[in-house]
Amino acid sequence: MSDQHANKPWFKQLWPWLLISGPAVAAIGCIITIYLAVTLYADKPVRDGVVKRGLKVEQIKVEQVAK
Repeated sequence: MSDQHANKPWFKQLWPWLLISGPAVAAIGCIITIYLAVTLYADKPVRDGVVKRGLKVEQIKVEQVAK
């Protein structure tokens, strides 16, 4: 009986598909995450009264804007 089981092609056995499914799901999740990051959270222009210095975004006080 083990001879019949060993003679099956690899794609008809369960173990290769179980081993492939983990990395495949991770790759699909990565692609979805990259797509959402690019489409929903792309760099947006900074509004008036706000200054971006490096990674820090600061709001300028009204007195400083008038000068």
